[in-house]
Amino acid sequence: MKKLKLKSSVQIIALALGMAGAVSSCKETFDVDPKNAIEHKNNYQDIYDADAAVTGIYGQLLSVASQYEVLNELRADLMSVTYNADVHLRQIGAHNVSADNPYANPKPFYSVILNCNDVLKNLQGMVDRNAISRAEFDQRYSDVMALRSWLYFQLGLHFGEIPYVTEPIVSIDDLKDAAKFPRMKLQDLVPQLIREMEAIPYKNPYPEASSLNTQIDGYPTKMMFVNKNCLLGDLYLFNNDYNLAARAYKNVLETTTPQGEGAGYVYFNTYMGSSGTDNDAVTASAWQTFLTRSPQDREFQAEWIWTMFFDKDFQPQNPFVDLFSKTGGRYLVKPSNLAIEKWQAQDQKNDTPFDFRGENNTYKMIGGEPVIMKFLYNYLNPTTGLAANALEKNGKWFLYRASLMHLRYSEAANREGHDKIAYAFMNDGIRSTYNNSNPGVEKQATFLPFPYDLDARKIDAPRHRGKHHRNLGLRNRVSVKPTTIDSVDFFDMEAPGKPLKDEVAFRNYMEDKVIEEAALELAYEGNRWQDLVRIALRRNDPAYLADRVYQKLLKEGNPEAANARAKLMNKDNWFLPFRWDNF
Repeated sequence: MKKLKLKSSVQIIALALGMAGAVSSCKETFDVDPKNAIEHKNNYQDIYDADAAVTGIYGQLLSVASQYEVLNELRADLMSVTYNADVHLRQIGAHNVSADNPYANPKPFYSVILNCNDVLKNLQGMVDRNAISRAEFDQRYSDVMALRSWLYFQLGLHFGEIPYVTEPIVSIDDLKDAAKFPRMKLQDLVPQLIREMEAIPYKNPYPEASSLNTQIDGYPTKMMFVNKNCLLGDLYLFNNDYNLAARAYKNVLETTTPQGEGAGYVYFNTYMGSSGTDNDAVTASAWQTFLTRSPQDREFQAEWIWTMFFDKDFQPQNPFVDLFSKTGGRYLVKPSNLAIEKWQAQDQKNDTPFDFRGENNTYKMIGGEPVIMKFLYNYLNPTTGLAANALEKNGKWFLYRASLMHLRYSEAANREGHDKIAYAFMNDGIRSTYNNSNPGVEKQATFLPFPYDLDARKIDAPRHRGKHHRNLGLRNRVSVKPTTIDSVDFFDMEAPGKPLKDEVAFRNYMEDKVIEEAALELAYEGNRWQDLVRIALRRNDPAYLADRVYQKLLKEGNPEAANARAKLMNKDNWFLPFRWDNF
């Protein structure tokens, strides 16, 4: 059979609906000659159909971007509503959600999950009848399984107790049958997802030669797929399996190791937390360019692990303009006063106050009001805050990058007693942090066993360049002063070896530093709620989450602040009610 012809593969959402059998295709989304049109029963005939099914699932995923952003950021402490926000957004921000709140509806996520189940079944059928090779099956099956696991993890984080459906069903309405689909609690869901992810046959990104690793209308598809090791690391970390989490993250940190030093920039900069240039000088990077660069740029690809794209010519339309922008959008949410205070409380290395990553980078003051800019740089001019064309709403959906992986790896390392690694990644990098002055001691590397073996040595005689020698540290690459560690409070400074006075207290202290650095570095990238829930559960301390939400609401003058805190002191109230009538 002939390959389905598309106007543009950016229209991949149409494929999800057609290939996964959700709805019929239409002329606006498909450019199909009648003689080439195929019925659902004839789908999944060759590798082109398999690729269309996989990319179609990711196209459908774009439809949950706005909900993902609101649930993960507005429910936490770094995002607040504006005066334009409707009652539903205000409910989400104040943790007082009504039954009809569209942001608390799990149905959009389940729509993608059920199509994942359909694709998984049909891929199995294809390999069984030799329509695709085993290697082709392993790669695509593992990818869809990982995406389904990511979706379920999101549902678990926000609803706490959900139906776990792994087989295709005729209609999403069938989920209303609670007896047929019993619910699984978050504490049981995460181990189940770990088992599913451990069992997938292929955990690496698609190989360079794969038909799914291509260019589509200027967008590199390799950026669009979930990273399986990062997801597995996040699941392990949530499950307090610290060494396994660090191993999964380290596998991504070492993605390009087999290429050797001959790979040059790629080898030394990919996911290293470098300056974004082919240069290992310890200077501030143009941090904003991680957000504005073309996805074709090697600097962009060295920082971002998972990014999806909205194009002005295709559906769905970029939802972030509507959420964030005063031009062409409705300006519904903004940085919280608490978040702005966090950036303003930092000092640059030249003693200038404020964190470079805050104003004019993560957000910008436009018309005297703070606007979240991270998702708007392909739409608004970064200097004027105005759109060149208000109708052309191109944009990126940022999902996972090197900074996030470094901080979560640091969290795992700290819990295993390697707080110096956590400090290095947060501050001045491995080479500077491990460059001790003791004579005869090897420097610029951790000299620890895997997964904490980090080599940042830069030696000329004989020549040696450790993979991490360009790792600058997150604060250093934006010229922010290092985090202060109150060693005297936690170590016995008089005793040999400086033993810890209270290891649990110190691990929590360092963990607080890591999570607050994540707030400064990663705000609005969809991680904050997960971070707060993970730490509060780990410490069995509801106040860890409740106090941060309370402080946000208090600084906004929200009269519901005290009620929200009281409610969140009960863990059950962290989760949205799962209502079958939403289906």
